[in-house]
This record gives sequence, structure tokens and C-alpha cells, in this order.
Amino acid sequence: MKKNKIAYLIPSLNFFSGMERVLTLKANYLVEHYGYDIHIIITEGNESSFKLHKDIKIHQLNVNFDELSEMPLYKKLIFYKIKMRQLQKRLNECLCQLKPDITISMLRRDINCINYTKDGSIKLGEIHFNKNNYRDFDRKKMPIFLYKKIRKLWMLSLIKELKKLDRFIVLSHEDKAEWHELKNLEVIYNPLSFFPDQTSTCENKQVIAVGRFVPQKGFDLLIKAWAIVHKQHPEWKLRIYGYGEKEPYLNLINDCNIGESCILEKTVENIIEKYCESSIFVLSSRYEGFGLVLVEAMACGIPPVSFECPCGPKEIIKNGIDGFLVEKENINQLAEKIIFLIENEELRKQMGAKARKNVARFKIDNIAEEWHCLFSQLIKEKNGYKE
Repeated sequence: MKKNKIAYLIPSLNFFSGMERVLTLKANYLVEHYGYDIHIIITEGNESSFKLHKDIKIHQLNVNFDELSEMPLYKKLIFYKIKMRQLQKRLNECLCQLKPDITISMLRRDINCINYTKDGSIKLGEIHFNKNNYRDFDRKKMPIFLYKKIRKLWMLSLIKELKKLDRFIVLSHEDKAEWHELKNLEVIYNPLSFFPDQTSTCENKQVIAVGRFVPQKGFDLLIKAWAIVHKQHPEWKLRIYGYGEKEPYLNLINDCNIGESCILEKTVENIIEKYCESSIFVLSSRYEGFGLVLVEAMACGIPPVSFECPCGPKEIIKNGIDGFLVEKENINQLAEKIIFLIENEELRKQMGAKARKNVARFKIDNIAEEWHCLFSQLIKEKNGYKE
């Protein structure tokens, strides 16, 4: 029996970030449990940060967009066009050789090429950001009017390509409502990468946050909120695990005089252990695509306190039942709910147990089944078997 062949397009797999982790998790499961023939097509790097099933094949196009980062702007513009032509040519050749049933763009540069390949596969797009923040970029000293103009043109170009896809998959119903220009939308949540037997007792005097040290994650807001918590409960500690430029956050911690109770930690391999050592999880993001760390913490039996940011937390947390949602970027409310959970241990434990039960719906077997059903439906439709 012929295996259905799926090709994923992503720049590289050598980052410890959510998109790469989710892709490898899904690809491994689809191979092991459904027998798909999975191919991953990349343009940069060679190593994968996450373990891949031995039957998954990597195809390196060697376009190397990363080389552009060191060039001055005028050269960057010239060589970007050259590299995009290389990407179009090499991607077309690769797909025509592979002849996949379905090709999936992770919505990077390849979204501008995928609709023009001649392989005849079903074309999907899969986004791991929310619409309103997807094509944000660092404008530095660029005038705001020019930034807005470029961003608008950029988004119009993206919408044009997305309309041509057979399906476009987003991570939340909240985000789906933002893509009002499109009729080809599906919602499939991100899967849990683990659902451990070990869970938190919710008794340790420790709060945890996890993410990159970038403005999106709002750790500056969390540190300011923690300064309020620290005044009432100096015996509790906040540990933030992640990678990135930590100096601005260390300076803020020093300014708030909370260095003994607010600790910035490195990324660790066994984050489950760190979740289970903690009693409260905080998501302080200004925005998310979904909020996978939130689901992971809840799977470890930890009640969360989260900003009601776009997109994801409102569809994950049952407010007041298995965690708390607070107004976006409201530092006082964030501190208030953390303090409330600190001072109510029995309720904290109950909410942690309910949080774990709630997020069982995000287990990989449930999410992979949704992808399998979508793939099967699209292949049947292509072959003329419409239900």
C-alpha cells in the first residue's frame, strides 16, 4: 500500500523554539502511528535541535539566507532577490522529484514560492504566530508612517498567497476571526510535547516562567509585578527559564531590589522537572501564537496566571477554575492573582489538578488525529471522492 507523502517547508531545524519543536513532534508521530512518508525541506543549517524519527528525510536546498544578515542594506536587497530566485528554482526541482501528496509551508520565505511549483501537490500553510503580530519587524529609526506602509504592503502580499492555498491552518479560533479575508481556514491547536506522570505538589514556594528573553514575552512586566509580590511574600522565589539577552532584565531586577527572589535561569533540557518544582506558572506575554509553555505547565499540574493577550490563553485557561486570566499588561492585576494563589494553598492545589485535566485535550494523539483527518479529506477530494 502506497504511503501518503508529506513535505514540510521550514528554514531550518536548529533552533530551540516552539515551531521547530512542534513540527518535529508532529512529524515523528505521523510517521510512527499513521505511516506517513515525511520529508522536511530546509534552506539553512544541517542539524536538528530535536530528535527526528529515522525514517524522516531532510532535504537541504542550501540557499543560505542567513548570509544576508552581515551585508549592508543595498547589498542585502540585491542578494535577497537572487536568493529568492534560487529558492524558487531549487524548491520546484525538489518537489517535482519528491512528488508529495501534500506540501506544507510553515509560512516563512517559501510562502512566496509554494503556489508556483509544478509538482501538483496539495498546498497548505501553517502559522505559529497570530495575524496582528506575524509581520512585525524591528523598525529601529524608521519613521512610523514608513513602517506602517511597509507592513501593510507586506501583509497584502501574504494574503494574496494565502488565498491560493488549499487550506490555511491557524492555532486558535481567536486568530481565525482576524483572517477575515480568507475562506480556506482551519483551526488545529498545537500539541503537548509531554504529559508526564510526575506532577507538582504545588507546595514549594516557587513561581516559574519560561520563554525567550525578548519584549514579546513581557518579562519586564513580570519583574515589575514580582516586585509587588516580593513585598508581601519575600520567602517566595520567581525563576525565569530561557535564552537571549538578559542584561536589561538583570538591570531591572537590580533597580527593583529583588535580586534574591527573582532569578534568571538558562534553558534546561528537562523543563518538566522545573515545572514540577514550582507551584504557580506565569505567562506575561504581550502576544502569543498559542502559548505552548502555558499548556506544558498546566500538564504538570500547575495553576497558571496569564495576561489575556492575543492569542491562545483565552482558549486554554478556564478563568477562575483552573487558572486566572488578567487584563493584558496590567501589572497590578498580575501581582494580585499571584499573591492570591500564594495565600490559598488548598485552592492552588485544586486548580492545578483541574489544569492538568483540562489540557489533556492537547495530547499529541488528539492533535495528530485532527491533522490525519484533514490530510485524508484533502487527498480524497483531490482524487474525486468528495463526501
